[in-house]
Amino acid sequence: MKKILLLFVLMFVGICRAQEPSNFEKSPVYPGCEAQPINELKACFNNKINTEIFKSFKVPQVVNDDSYKGEIKLLFEVDKEGQITILYIDAVYDELKDEARRVFQDLPKVTPGTYNGKPTFFQYSLGINIPLVNPAEIQSKQVEDTSLKITKGSSLNEDVSKEYINVSDSIIPYQKLEYSSQLNIPFTHNYYARFDQDMNGLGTNSHTAAKPFMYDDVSPYYDFKAEKEALIKGSDSWWSRKLWNEHLVTLQGKDYWFIADPVFDLQLGTDTEADFSTTYNNTRGIFIQGGLGKKFTFSASIYESQGRFAQYFNAYADALAASGGEPIVPGRGLSKRFKNDGYDYPVAEGYLSYSPAKFINIQFGHGKNFIGDGYRSLLQSDVASPYPFLKLNTKFWKIKYTNTWMWLRDVRPEVTEDGAFLTKYMANHYLSWNVSKRLNIGLFESVLWTNDNNRGFDINYLNPVIFYRAIEFSTGQDAGNAILGATAKYKWNNKVNVYGQFILDEFSLNDITGGKKSWKNKFGYQLGVKYFDAFKVDNLLLQFEYNRVRPYTYSHNSIVLNYAHNNQPMAHLWGANFSEAILIGHYNYKRWFTDAKLILGKRGFDFNTGNDFANYGSNIYRSEVDRNAETGITVGQGNATNVFQADLQAGYILNPVTNLRLFTNVTFRNYDPQANTAAALNTNTAWFNIGVRTDLFNWYNDF
Repeated sequence: MKKILLLFVLMFVGICRAQEPSNFEKSPVYPGCEAQPINELKACFNNKINTEIFKSFKVPQVVNDDSYKGEIKLLFEVDKEGQITILYIDAVYDELKDEARRVFQDLPKVTPGTYNGKPTFFQYSLGINIPLVNPAEIQSKQVEDTSLKITKGSSLNEDVSKEYINVSDSIIPYQKLEYSSQLNIPFTHNYYARFDQDMNGLGTNSHTAAKPFMYDDVSPYYDFKAEKEALIKGSDSWWSRKLWNEHLVTLQGKDYWFIADPVFDLQLGTDTEADFSTTYNNTRGIFIQGGLGKKFTFSASIYESQGRFAQYFNAYADALAASGGEPIVPGRGLSKRFKNDGYDYPVAEGYLSYSPAKFINIQFGHGKNFIGDGYRSLLQSDVASPYPFLKLNTKFWKIKYTNTWMWLRDVRPEVTEDGAFLTKYMANHYLSWNVSKRLNIGLFESVLWTNDNNRGFDINYLNPVIFYRAIEFSTGQDAGNAILGATAKYKWNNKVNVYGQFILDEFSLNDITGGKKSWKNKFGYQLGVKYFDAFKVDNLLLQFEYNRVRPYTYSHNSIVLNYAHNNQPMAHLWGANFSEAILIGHYNYKRWFTDAKLILGKRGFDFNTGNDFANYGSNIYRSEVDRNAETGITVGQGNATNVFQADLQAGYILNPVTNLRLFTNVTFRNYDPQANTAAALNTNTAWFNIGVRTDLFNWYNDF
């Protein structure tokens, strides 16, 4: 604990002492360009050096004799002193290489470019077409095929990837390739709020329900590099750059790149309701990302953690315990006891991403997925522990089609055999269609089955374009649990979006029309609205959401075919038999951020006391055979519990590239059941926290 406190002090002192110099990049100034405004310096540099090379370059006689037409490829650098130096050169004739070196040796010294107000290196790629064309003539005639082309260093990797440089082991400066790759953007509601509006503008052909997004899904609408560069601070020293602005380790070659960063989640807090004095979390880990060529990328993260949380959080972890008594930390996984009242919970996540063609991406890994435009999802959420998955994303025209196959576990004692957890399988289809520039609709189906009769992974469900209900019927109606769903989103304008979901587990038309409120009508719905730049305040996102799910939804007459993994729901973390209203606000200003969330809900639990052991439909792990009645089923029936929770978080982004944050948050939670039971205790919690966290995933505490 002393080490954690010391780290907090050091971080706080660093923030207080750090200065915020101007956040812009200034190009090198070629002689004669001094009077130009900053935004014209690059163009002036381009014109001057093109003209200088055209005047000085003498095409060797052997090249003229062969009537050669081609191009010289150059990579050059302007150093901190303003000296121009060739780094690499490629041409068919050695004479062309020699002449290019001579010309560059005679170029004048320039005023060096600056980064954050201090001189720094600038690297450029340059193409010289043979035969030469006068740059002035090109401009006057608007000739498309220019003789001289110069681009900023960001195109350096493009040149390398086209093998203009024939050096297999060359190491080049890292060009931030993750921002245009097929890597997933770590899914947190806070960070996704930064580009939510850009993805949802009128006329964008984006698909925003299936998450996490890949960078190349978002990059056509949002400039990640510009976002990071706008937040640059500190000095040009190595320690300052790595702390405030860059990845710790970067490596890039001709056809590969690699980045690595440490991961921290160090928290210290207090719970006013708990018997113990402090809460804490101590997570250390590593986050690795990389790419091989243009089609293959990978990511891996490993966490080692110990923690003790608020009383209600700990009670929930204990209630989720596996067959061997191992507590399950919500959203993270199995743990073991740590110093009697804490938890030791290691977690590993990772995936391989491969795009054999522009319209298709395949991912195989261990992690989470989410479907929806809201804070909650009634179809598939990220509230459970990580799991193995295989995902296929196909995108063409106005369609995005997502197939996900998952390997899940049921860890309860009643389904464990010979100490081994029960394996379950789930397959999802989700079709997203942009009907117009305003309207998107989505269709969803899912089926879950087990290894009964040594069935294993049923190959029938590998078909990515078949209806699961038909397969379920052909293999036996009790062989799986199929669920249907739909989503919709309407862009009212560039500032307001309306969204919704509908989930259907079971349905009886006769019981609906008869007004019987039958237990068979197992469905739920979500309605929500997002207001971007609310009340004309830039970067303020307000969101309202209402969720309602009828009793017994997601459950089954076989207790193993519930819609869950590791004793946690795969959809809404309240299970079923509830209604909930949520109000959320996100705001950011430069490196500062704040989030607020207010939840009002009503849940109906089982009593499990006296003579009443009926299933009232909230616990999705129980068999629906034990239901309390055939008709008259209403939302909130059973042990009616009013839920109130308010969360407020504020903080400062230490490093926007790694999403390392200094934060403080407070949670107020009131649980008011009709009767006190093990599942529904009357509690009134105030939980305060301060910490530093690498924010890479959603971690929910509002169960």
